[in-house]
Amino acid sequence: MCYIGSVKTKKMEVESAKDAKSIGARPENARNRRRNICLAVIAVVLAIVILLVVLGFTVFKAKHPINTVNSIAVKDLKFSLDIMRLRVNLNVSLDVNLSIKNPNKVGFKYTNSSALLKYRGEVVGDVPVPAGEISAGETLPMNMTLTVLADRLLSNSDLYSDVMSGTLPFSTFTRMSGKVHILIFKIHLVSYTTCDLNISVGNRSVTNQTCHYKTKL
Repeated sequence: MCYIGSVKTKKMEVESAKDAKSIGARPENARNRRRNICLAVIAVVLAIVILLVVLGFTVFKAKHPINTVNSIAVKDLKFSLDIMRLRVNLNVSLDVNLSIKNPNKVGFKYTNSSALLKYRGEVVGDVPVPAGEISAGETLPMNMTLTVLADRLLSNSDLYSDVMSGTLPFSTFTRMSGKVHILIFKIHLVSYTTCDLNISVGNRSVTNQTCHYKTKL
């Protein structure tokens, strides 16, 4: 009987030890499970962030708006020449046809701007460009009339010789500033367009037009 009781006692001790190990293992398994879940969530978040960054620099990469001067025509040109006083009375206005293309996958919202008319580097006229928005991939046409400020033009000492030569050198300058929202990012864009042109006094037409474009992100 003593032998049998001893055997039973040993079995009970072994089972108690197993139960203790099982109880101790349960919290550890729970901790491992929580750790694995946290690691999986972190991996998913990182994958989403990386995907957004890749899309932001590829498919949704911010592109500058393209300002194109389609045509410039003389709308009005009046002048009179006072030879005795070596004075020129001049009134000039230009019809400028612009188009702004938004090549981005999202809309481009631009602020109030203006187009300037320059004569030999000096601003002699301007016209406002009201704020607006261009949809993704849309090309927005703009027709503007630039009127020369006669007092600024007439004060330039080169005007007399230019009128006598039959050609007036002008340049137009347009600046467009706005922003696009790429995914979670807001990107500011500034586009510049400068066109150099000559106006023939005789036939009131534009000659030798050359345009330059520049963009800053």
